[in-house]
Amino acid sequence: MSDHPELAIYVLSDSVGGTASNISSAALSQFPKLECNFKIFSFIREENQLMSILKKAQEVNAIILHTFVSKTLIHTIHHFCNENDLTCFDILNPIMREISERTNLEPQFKPGAMHKLDENYFDRIGAMEFAVNYDDGKDPKGFLEADIVILGISRTSKTPLSIYLANQNYKVANLPLMPESEIPSELWSVDPKKIVGLTNDESILSNIRKERMISYGMNPDTPYSSTERIQKEIRYAEKLYNKLGCQIINVANKSIEETAAIIVSSFQAH
Repeated sequence: MSDHPELAIYVLSDSVGGTASNISSAALSQFPKLECNFKIFSFIREENQLMSILKKAQEVNAIILHTFVSKTLIHTIHHFCNENDLTCFDILNPIMREISERTNLEPQFKPGAMHKLDENYFDRIGAMEFAVNYDDGKDPKGFLEADIVILGISRTSKTPLSIYLANQNYKVANLPLMPESEIPSELWSVDPKKIVGLTNDESILSNIRKERMISYGMNPDTPYSSTERIQKEIRYAEKLYNKLGCQIINVANKSIEETAAIIVSSFQAH
């Protein structure tokens, strides 16, 4: 039996449920010792589906978050929760009502409207394909076509950052840096405002690289993870960044999301 408190949170949606799920995750991240029975119920379109889930929620006294736009389902869930003393948060409708009141416009009440297959959606898919095609400097011409070019030595999260930014519709190319490697000539033709140079703390890089070696079943103490080698790579990269005149970000203790936010904010400012 656990010594930590337990909680049940149910996310209910007539679409994917990502909005309420993200809000729940953000709140739960502030309670690292909490053991949470967290469940997402997506694409609920019928009352009988909803009632079945609500009865399960009642059994565990779950906190309910929902993003329904159907007036029928909204009435059903709020009535059930009021009658059975369940805590329920309506994520979308208070905001929608405020927008409607201020603009005199009526919402379309269409489930999954955020996930429509429009031009923006296909632009995002194109950006994802671009990030894959021009990952790790596979084709230097990608630097000339990219919205953002990411440079960095090994284990500075170039690829996951590129994919995350691509999901925000940015075409991203990245290039791994090594003192022994030759810099593609195309890079010098890129606007420095589009280039981001990543670096990291020596100790963090060493630990990451040692863990990488262990995951491969290899000795962690190699030149790749040595302090001397890492210092050499960091000095080389920072000298290049200064020569390019690009933005430099130390990713030590930063999540992918935090680094991406810094890049996007800087990119939008220009």
